[in-house]
Amino acid sequence: MFKERTERAKEKLIDPDHSDDDSPTASPARAPTPPPAPPEEPKEEEIEEQQPRLCCKVMPPRWIRALLHYRFPASIDPFTNLVYVLWLFFVTLAWNWNMWLIPVRWAFPYQTPSNIYLWLVTDYLCDLIYILDILVFQPRLQFVRSGDIVFDKKDMRFTNKGDLLIGQLLATVKHTIMLFRLLFRQQLKCHLSSILQIMSFFEFNDRLEGILTKAYVYRVIRTTTYLLYCLHCNACLYYWGSAYEGLGSTQWVYDGQGNSYIRCYYFAVKTLITIGGLPDPTTLFEIIFQLINYFVGVFAFSIMIGQMRDVVGAATAGQTYYRACMDNTVKYMASYRIPKDVQNRVKTWYNYTWQSQGMLDEQELLVQLPDKMRLDIAVDVNYDIVSKVSLFQGCDRQMIFDMLKRLRSVVYLPGDYVCKKGEVGREMYIIKAGEVQVVGGPDGKTVFVTLRAGSVFGEISLLAVGGGNRRTANVVAHGFANLFILDKKDLNEILVHYPESQKLLRKKARLDRGIKTTIQFTIFRV
Repeated sequence: MFKERTERAKEKLIDPDHSDDDSPTASPARAPTPPPAPPEEPKEEEIEEQQPRLCCKVMPPRWIRALLHYRFPASIDPFTNLVYVLWLFFVTLAWNWNMWLIPVRWAFPYQTPSNIYLWLVTDYLCDLIYILDILVFQPRLQFVRSGDIVFDKKDMRFTNKGDLLIGQLLATVKHTIMLFRLLFRQQLKCHLSSILQIMSFFEFNDRLEGILTKAYVYRVIRTTTYLLYCLHCNACLYYWGSAYEGLGSTQWVYDGQGNSYIRCYYFAVKTLITIGGLPDPTTLFEIIFQLINYFVGVFAFSIMIGQMRDVVGAATAGQTYYRACMDNTVKYMASYRIPKDVQNRVKTWYNYTWQSQGMLDEQELLVQLPDKMRLDIAVDVNYDIVSKVSLFQGCDRQMIFDMLKRLRSVVYLPGDYVCKKGEVGREMYIIKAGEVQVVGGPDGKTVFVTLRAGSVFGEISLLAVGGGNRRTANVVAHGFANLFILDKKDLNEILVHYPESQKLLRKKARLDRGIKTTIQFTIFRV
């Protein structure tokens, strides 16, 4: 009553014209003069009639209009901005073009006066990408200074000032070299500005691995590319050595027959991988070249194999841990002569848990995270299920958040007893997926009720309603059931800080106990 009076008084103070029945009726206010109607905009047909008719009317596609209206951001987050990752892809593409083609143009006679302009167009296109990266993207990258993220344009430009000057200097040198090449027709094959972009290549690798769900696939591809690039450089060096000695001058050098790059690449593969079957070198230059090839091949190939092993091992670390746990459990059960049916159920539990979750314990992944991040993940994963539970409706929202961090996910096999009547209740269960059945009767197999996802059981014993904490019914998993478990100790630690929610939970549990007792008594009499 006091609350209603307060609300009525508040309404009177806020809007005296709308009072209750006891107050005098307010005089009707004069209707405000409607504003003048805005002039109607001419339709597109009328505009077309007023304008002089053109021979054709071209409407650009929607993506082109969106691109024209796009405004470049003042600052870029290099860790989360996907547009920046896409731009790094183009920078990396240009860098790879130079790193792969520079040795080819230096060693093989593929660059000729007839196609020099095609090579120059590609070079200038790569330079344009480098200049845009240095002048447009790099000065807008956010960075962390003393724990704060810096968004200021001057600070971001000052931080990238060194890279900006170096990039401009290298680009200027590159353009000067290209100019002299055009003027004097020199076959100068160097690309100095591409050296700076190696940092963009490594940055692209880090950003791409951060957004991929299976980053190990990209790591395997990248490691294989490293090996192919070593073979590529060795093939270019072999052709250069053959040209230095004279094509076809000895049995060891390239004889000039067939595709020069394929033949030299074949020689590089056999040399670096030390397959054998190569012609013996005859001159001092050939012997020294072949010795260096063998030494570099042994070290490079062993490093690549070791790196590939680490990549594959990191990718299968979770599955290796799962297999080790399962093998140790099977060995333990065999040493104690556990019955075969129990061993089979344990193996089934391991297999189903790994296939459904991809891990054995979800909490192991979240232990290293801060408490706030664990709460955010728990809310995103489990809040939709827990919020639909009728037992927790009306409770403090923060109490539910605290409870989400204490939940444990456990998988039960078909026919497993989740809890038995008369046991001491120390946990409460929330069904995440699957079904459980409340059974009883003389034979213990009569199904009283089937509980599905979002249902709660075990709360009566956990809240100790009625003076005891014994289980009041048998609960069996019907099929594979994934349940959330909340320990009594954890719940008590949470409810200490939320007394109102504790009273509400006990009241609901007491009412639920009475309903369940009535149902069980009715079923027993029937």
